[in-house]
Amino acid sequence: MRQYLLLICLLLNACSNLPSTIKNPPLFDISYTQAIQNIANYKNAPVRWGGTIVDVENEQNFSLVQVLYYPLGRDGKPQTDQPNEGRFVFKSPEFLDPAVYTRNTEITVAGTLIGDLERTIGKKVMRLPLISATTIYRWRVYVYDNRYDGFGYGYAPYYGGYPYYWGSYYWPSASPFIRPAFRRR
Repeated sequence: MRQYLLLICLLLNACSNLPSTIKNPPLFDISYTQAIQNIANYKNAPVRWGGTIVDVENEQNFSLVQVLYYPLGRDGKPQTDQPNEGRFVFKSPEFLDPAVYTRNTEITVAGTLIGDLERTIGKKVMRLPLISATTIYRWRVYVYDNRYDGFGYGYAPYYGGYPYYWGSYYWPSASPFIRPAFRRR
């Protein structure tokens, strides 16, 4: 039995599509507040930061993405329920399409802190940390859809929901001989 459990754990771990640089923090993980206080001390240090996208600027040979910083959870995902601490900019050598990297998309970036950059936010000029990105990970958006059931499980049509049953939907709370007044299509 233990052999099967080990095999299942290994298979589940292999199914994870999260890059290791996003999943695991750098050896000396520099926080955003440490970097803001003195960027010169932490120049060329590896960082793993994340947050939500504010703006994407594409130049001829690179893209600059401004991110609203949030602390990261154990898996590297930004914890948007925590207060944000500021902004940072990351630079990518590849073209990042603004239609894909849209505003408020959760993102985690791993790379090196290469300095700071001056940006105008509203009418205020600010110096934001600049990261040279080596790994960029966009987090999926899970949309809750409760049209399939009344039990609060709306992520899939047949898990905890009403499967299609004899030309209508099967309603577990009603008698099998009573048909609903409407049909879902």
